Amino acid sequence: MHPFQGDYTGDVEESQSMSNPRPGGPALRFVAAALIVRGGEILICQRRPDQPMALQWEFPGGKIEPGETPEQALARELDEELGIHAVIGPRVIRIRHNYRHGGAVDLQFFAVPEFTGELQNRIFHQYRWVKLRDLPSYDFLAADRGLIRDLAAGKLL
Repeated sequence: MHPFQGDYTGDVEESQSMSNPRPGGPALRFVAAALIVRGGEILICQRRPDQPMALQWEFPGGKIEPGETPEQALARELDEELGIHAVIGPRVIRIRHNYRHGGAVDLQFFAVPEFTGELQNRIFHQYRWVKLRDLPSYDFLAADRGLIRDLAAGKLL
């Protein structure tokens, strides 16, 4: 077990059981994301202008499909998004975040110690390698902000 593994519950807002019920689809999305570090820098990706939460920064990854483990989902997503074949390492942190305007996400972040293939930007507005200490200067998705503080402070990885 990694000594810095842990769980967050970030910006959790209690939903009122009777207000705005949403029958149908699940309110909670399960997502796996990659912490890819190379030479003291970490890979971050910016959402496109036409996406929800436009132009905010995030870590690559995506939805865990039925029947997939988080590691399988992350390997698939990294191939689809960036054209790389990644070695998925240990889970670093798990975060559950409830968004103010509805919806929730259960995020599992994994270390990715190595990958093969050249990075190809297949879905993002842009991607870049940044120093961990510089992460707080980027406008990250709300669910990632506690993690960003800890990464920048050297508490993880």
